[in-house]
Amino acid sequence: MATIKEVAARAGVSVGTVSNVMAGLSTVSEELTGRVHAAMREMDYQPSQVARSLKLNQTHTLAMVISDITNPFFPLMVRGAEDAAAERGYMLSIFNTDDDLEKERKVCQILGSRRIDGLLLVPALVRGDDSHVERLIRAGTSVVCLDRLPDQLKVDSVGVDNAGGVESCVRHLAEQGARRIGYLGGEPRLYISAERLAGYRRGMKAAKLAANADWVWEGDFRQESGYRIGMEELPKKSVDAVFVANIPMMLGFLRAMAELGLEAPRDLLVATFDYLEILDSFRPRLTCVAQPSYQIGRQGVNCLLERLKDRDRLPCRHLLATELRVGETSVSESSRKSRN
Repeated sequence: MATIKEVAARAGVSVGTVSNVMAGLSTVSEELTGRVHAAMREMDYQPSQVARSLKLNQTHTLAMVISDITNPFFPLMVRGAEDAAAERGYMLSIFNTDDDLEKERKVCQILGSRRIDGLLLVPALVRGDDSHVERLIRAGTSVVCLDRLPDQLKVDSVGVDNAGGVESCVRHLAEQGARRIGYLGGEPRLYISAERLAGYRRGMKAAKLAANADWVWEGDFRQESGYRIGMEELPKKSVDAVFVANIPMMLGFLRAMAELGLEAPRDLLVATFDYLEILDSFRPRLTCVAQPSYQIGRQGVNCLLERLKDRDRLPCRHLLATELRVGETSVSESSRKSRN
């Protein structure tokens, strides 16, 4: 394998000139730059990325820490980030924390010693001390939070209009004749839980419906909690529609409905936050508030690279719009008849 000294000798320039050409410095003339590139091609010279990283203080490596790889929301977000990073010449490493804050701390500690240029972080749901993220930032690592934004972290972030998406769906359920609309959400003190619960309350107010506290149920965004709450609450028959705050809980809730002999929309109108393409293959089709998972990942990388260019600007919050996709589980029998 050719060395930089051999390339310099072939091109008839100094080693320093070869280094400057590889760094893209404009101080080297076009004629010398052409000679260096020609010598590199002729000798099939592959510059050491490690050496270049040390010289430029850049690794062209980004990390992405997600909270739950089993949640179907995240793979498309990862794909968006991977595509955007590759287009800009960056490698992306993926880490999973299982929504465990201690795992998140350990991952950040590892990343702090691996010279990454930036971090895309989906924070663990339950927050505590965020000093591990702050240490990365103080050490020069740019951070962008995705989907969730801990209040105490002053960083760029990319998410969606959670409240607006839930509000639009609750109003849709009310338009279908539902008057007792239940809400199955996550722990209220969590950022996205609070946002989606606020959207539910706004939707109920806009529809001029009372938001009975007995109709608001607290899960943990995982499938088992959706099943447990469904088995506990559905036999009471206190609601005629339910909005579930994410797909894993909705899957558990639908299992409870099936075991109790209930069907949507015959016995209960249901809708959920988020969308998976595979759901279109099932009947009845599930009504969803779709969020642009792929675009969240892409926008996160773009935001991160902009931060690398200007580390002194104030943090910014990017909110992407959601889309209500009406399926069959939220359309009442009277509405179906009026359409026919």
